[in-house]
Amino acid sequence: MGERLAGKRIVVTGAAQGIGLAIAEVFLAEGARLYLIDRDGPLLEREAKRLQASGGTLAFCEADITDVDAIGRAVADAASTIGQPNALVNNAGVNVFGKPLEISDAEWQRCFDINLKGAWNCCRAVLPGMIAAGGGAILNIASTHAFTIIPHTFPYPVAKHALLGMTKSLGIEYAPDGVRVNAIAPGYVMTQKATEYWNSFSDPEAARAATMKLHPGGRIAEAEEIARAALFMISDECTFMNATCLTVDGGLSVLHHPV
Repeated sequence: MGERLAGKRIVVTGAAQGIGLAIAEVFLAEGARLYLIDRDGPLLEREAKRLQASGGTLAFCEADITDVDAIGRAVADAASTIGQPNALVNNAGVNVFGKPLEISDAEWQRCFDINLKGAWNCCRAVLPGMIAAGGGAILNIASTHAFTIIPHTFPYPVAKHALLGMTKSLGIEYAPDGVRVNAIAPGYVMTQKATEYWNSFSDPEAARAATMKLHPGGRIAEAEEIARAALFMISDECTFMNATCLTVDGGLSVLHHPV
């Protein structure tokens, strides 16, 4: 077990699978005390108990990040189980893709409730404790959708652009209190969401191959590769990074045309 996160008491949302679960695994191995949140209670419990068996300090609860009261209770429980949180990873999110004039009001609201308001609910819950303690770190998992546009993915990029704006705003606002607020922008990542996306096509294997071909290296990220970047951003190895975004996409967003 490493010690890069020794002394960190970290809340991670969307921790039952994908990037969130990879973050939990990497952070626990580096000495963090973790409090995991996900709305899929049974899946979270299964994965959390598996992680607990490997050692380290970990607690968890089922909660919906769009529920302000539930998140408040979760953060209070985190304080009593792992200690007052001094770091937060806002990972929970949802893909809402479509053509602008075909998106329903309900889907628009769902996109912003989870991808933006939910992240703010979590920030608002942990910030008072961080300020009182003299500092902390918040990491928002954004996306390359936060600065590039793929047609027919509306309104997801709108929400991710806004999440990046919130990251910068909070980073500047609370820098005098010792709180760093940053973001990571992954591109395509090998997760269940990616598989579901490919499976939405008539030829999933062709869709998968097309995705790989978009990338300069011919592959997409593994969830652990995003988790390793998150480890750096939460650790004390980058204490002068604030109100900024680290892009982790294998060079995808730099390409002017797909290869």
